[in-house]
Amino acid sequence: MNTKFKTISLLFLLVITLVSCDTNSDGNDIIISPPTSAAFKGITEKGIKRNTQNFTITAGSGAVTFTSAKGVKVNINGNCLTKNGNPVTGTVDIEYIELFDKGNMLVTNKPTMGITADGKKTLLISGGEIFIKATQGGVELKNSCTMNMLIPTALTAGLDNAMTLWTGVIDEKGELAWRDANKPNADGTGGKGGVQGEGNNYYVTFGNFGWTNVDRFYSDPRPKTTLLVDAPDGYDNTNSAVYLSYDGEGKNALAKLDTYTTAGLFSEHYGQIPIGLKCHVIFATEDNGNWRYAIKAVTVAANDVYTFTLAEAVIGTEAQLVAAINAIQ
Repeated sequence: MNTKFKTISLLFLLVITLVSCDTNSDGNDIIISPPTSAAFKGITEKGIKRNTQNFTITAGSGAVTFTSAKGVKVNINGNCLTKNGNPVTGTVDIEYIELFDKGNMLVTNKPTMGITADGKKTLLISGGEIFIKATQGGVELKNSCTMNMLIPTALTAGLDNAMTLWTGVIDEKGELAWRDANKPNADGTGGKGGVQGEGNNYYVTFGNFGWTNVDRFYSDPRPKTTLLVDAPDGYDNTNSAVYLSYDGEGKNALAKLDTYTTAGLFSEHYGQIPIGLKCHVIFATEDNGNWRYAIKAVTVAANDVYTFTLAEAVIGTEAQLVAAINAIQ
């Protein structure tokens, strides 16, 4: 009996040990191995691939037009395409992406954050994020002429004559932000194009391949603050992300907390969040090929800190995450 009692006691202790190892120190989160940075980057790359459309055009025969899945018409002068500085003729491959809702902006990690005149970042209300890349034989092409797009305003919540042209800037970490397209790049490219709203369309002229956006700055006169977000243990800015959806701004705007503090918190460190703003804070990461995410409805107060636990997060497919984000009003 004594031996049996010892055996039962040891088994009981083993069970207790296993249970105690199955929860985080805060008592709320189930321990799940956080994804690697490569896995998290990979799931956003899947989002980009799913949103990519492919076209072929013929260079050297004048202007050509293709129409996207959502009805955007893109006009490119094939006589202006060059490869390694030489004119191009023949078949050209086009990669094209269009993002008109914040759900797909999130799963591709393409928020609408505009660079202000003083170098800060703040929310843009988007009339459509567009990416165009032209290649021939795997070699990326350049364009010496302007290009044109016709974007139906039905895709952008109606006509807004405050919209202007923006160019996507990718930093060394692969993060996208937007700058005024009328300001040339450091290498002298860009600096040409514009947006004209008329009737049921935006007529867009732009000069370079890459990311192009029809946008305006979000405007709110209330005092501003900086907010912080504490992600679950093991999650940081390499294997997860935090976004903001401003209530009342429809489907075409998504802010991102794009910095990470030494204390291990996500931050919008420019102090651009309106106090009193009703918004939703979104934590997103990868879990075995799916998305794990949590959404909090909040009203911003000065210097707020919001905390997420894994117990609050759900696992879903990309389609489920897109639907959940687009359902936020």
